[in-house]
Order: sequence, then C-alpha cells, then structure tokens
Amino acid sequence: MSSETSIAGRAGWLANADLQRLLAVLSEDGEKARIAGGAVRNALLGEEVSDVDIASTTTPDETTRRAEAAGFRAVPTGAEHGTITVIAGKRPYEVTTLRADIETDGRRARVVFGRDWKADAERRDFTINGLYAEADGTVVDLVGGLADIEARRLRFIGDAETRIREDYLRILRFFRFFAWYGGGRPDAEGLKASARLKDGLDRLSAERVWAELKKLLAAPDPSRALLWMRQAGVLTRVLPDSERWGIDAIHGLVGAERDLQWPADPMLRLEAIVPPDAERMTPLAERLKMSKAEAARLREWAKVGPIVPETSEGVLTRLLYRGERQAIVDRLRLDLAAARARAVNETGELMKAGGYARLLGFAERWEKPAFPLRGSDLTSLGAAPGPQVGALLAQLEQDWIESGFVLDRETLLERASEKITGARQG
Repeated sequence: MSSETSIAGRAGWLANADLQRLLAVLSEDGEKARIAGGAVRNALLGEEVSDVDIASTTTPDETTRRAEAAGFRAVPTGAEHGTITVIAGKRPYEVTTLRADIETDGRRARVVFGRDWKADAERRDFTINGLYAEADGTVVDLVGGLADIEARRLRFIGDAETRIREDYLRILRFFRFFAWYGGGRPDAEGLKASARLKDGLDRLSAERVWAELKKLLAAPDPSRALLWMRQAGVLTRVLPDSERWGIDAIHGLVGAERDLQWPADPMLRLEAIVPPDAERMTPLAERLKMSKAEAARLREWAKVGPIVPETSEGVLTRLLYRGERQAIVDRLRLDLAAARARAVNETGELMKAGGYARLLGFAERWEKPAFPLRGSDLTSLGAAPGPQVGALLAQLEQDWIESGFVLDRETLLERASEKITGARQG
C-alpha cells in the first residue's frame, strides 16, 4: 500500500451526505476531523464496517455546538473522556477529541485533550487501529499501520509492555485482533510481553474479560489465537477450566460450522474447550459474570449425559422433553463436529458422524408437545386437591411420554378416572 492509499473506492458509507457534512463542520476555522480506527482498518481489509468513529481537534463542547448548529443531535455519552455521540441522519457517530494519556493504572487512563495527531495515534493499542482517513478517503498513517495491514501483522504501537501496562485488557485484545485480522505467527514482542504480564489480567473486571473473550470466540476461526494464548499461559489465566481439557476440538468445530453452515457461536466454542462438568461450569459462569441466559445454557449443556450415535429418535424425544433442547443441540453439534474431524483418519467415524447428523436434524426440527391434562382435570373427576393430584398428574405424564406422546386427552382422562376410582376403593 502506498502513502497515497485511499479507502474511497471501498467504503461506500464514506459518501454519506450527513457524514460528509459532519466532517466539514468539524473541520472549519482551523479545526480538523478525520475518520479513525476500526472503520479505516476494516475498509482496507475488505471487512464489514459497523461503526464509524471520528477523531477531531474540537473540544467536546465545541463538537456539540457545531453539531447542533448543523442540525444534528449531540449526546454527551463520554464527554469527560472527550467523546460526543452525534446523531446524523439517524446514524450515530462517536466524535472524540484528540487525546494524550497522562496517567494509567492498568485498567483506565486519565487523559488531556490536545491537537497533536501523532500523539493521539500513539496512545492507541495496535498500528492497524491507529490509522485515520480524510473526508475524501485518503489514509493518514502516523504509526506504520498500512504496512501491517498489508502483511496482516498485528503489532503494538511502540513498546508492547508499555502499551499493556496502560490497560491489561490489551493482552486479550492482542489475541482477539490476531484471531480476526492476523496472519502467520503473532508478533514476537507482543507475544512475549503478553506472557510476561499475564498476571495483570487479574486486575480486570470479570465483565471486561468475558466481553473480550466472546469477541475472540466469535472470530471466523479462533483456533490459532487460542493455541498461542495457551502457549503464552494467557488462556489458562482467564479460563483455568480449559487447562486439562484442551482446545483441540475447536478446529473441527470451525470446520463443521463452515461445511454445515452453522453460525459462529461463541458459547458453543466455549463449550468445546471446557469440560462438561456441571459442578465446574456454575462457578465458571459466576467468575466471568455471565448473563443469566449464558450461565443457564452452559450449566444445562454440562448436565447432558453422553449421547451415542445409535440413539433412537424415541429415546431422543424423551431426552428433549425432559431436558433443554438447546443443551442437547449443543452436545450433538460438538459430537458431530468431533466425529467429522476424526473421520479424516478413522473410517468408522463416518458412521458415527452420520448418526449424530441424523439426531441433530431431528432435535433441531423437534417442537415440544403440550401435555393435554391439568390438575383441574383430575379434581373434576373427583380427585382430592393436594399432593396426590400432583403425583397422579406426573404418573399420567410419564405414561404419555412412554407412549411416544400419542395418548390423547380422552384416553388419559379414562386412565385418570380408573386410578382415582381404584384409590377410593383401596
């Protein structure tokens, strides 16, 4: 890529009239505004751009004044840190004043506003994230990011240890961005610095760690990044449960996702690298402060026992009815992915893969039937309200399940009446 590199031909969003107007008003009277960071990086890499951020020499107050004068709405989402979100044409743009860090504690930084573009670029984490683009698309590279983009090389700006000590989350970001954008081996200095400073991860909040892990696990193929994380001792620092289980299943899972058109699922990928042990998954979810839905999914998956590929659909139906379908689908997807991976060297695994594919297809199509009786049905037949009604209802439901859910309401009511009458006579 030359020094005259432009994103204009590969970033249709740049021509948006509201964005161009915003850049123009922020660049009047000696000020300057440029597209910054991820939008420039992704445009150069041919990746999707979801958020467009702007760096500006205007102070937050001046950004607000100019945006509102132009007819846009300004929201002070992070004014103390220099960030104003400008709503232009129904699309939000984060506009951040140029900054320099004056104090860091490994988790957050105290900043001062400035006008020095090179100082602003050098406070960022990686060279590929330190690029700017003018309103016409011309790329401004003050940190060597263009060469690293071309080589798909992830490299810290300046000294890797210094960047990490500013915010230890950058260790996880190093592996996350490598998973998404890196090629070949990770940068040696970044890898060594991450290994040396991994203890600093203990200072981070669980929410930040889990958010970063999810982004890493959502990469098209996180297997190489996870391998380097393990070798650097970083993976076991944040996921000690993976230490004795390993990450070997990830590669096969990614291959199955690609071939079978499954969506990349961070939770399923996490399940592939931790043991299916319910007693360990509950504290894991608590430690990472997962959402209730995430914690429940992990816990229920760990409760599902082994499912052999010869399992009949009748048996699977009963498992699905009594358990959580998502947990069983997760287990079958992991089993199918593993069997497909082993089938490369073991022909017998092809039959297992076929069995798991059959069961998975059934589970994904299955809809839970509604049990046709209620407790009120039994009391209307003369059953005395109380624990006996619950016990009888559970017995009838079990009969219904064992029949393959074919017993209809009338038949179940007849059985209920017989049992109630028998109990009275007994």
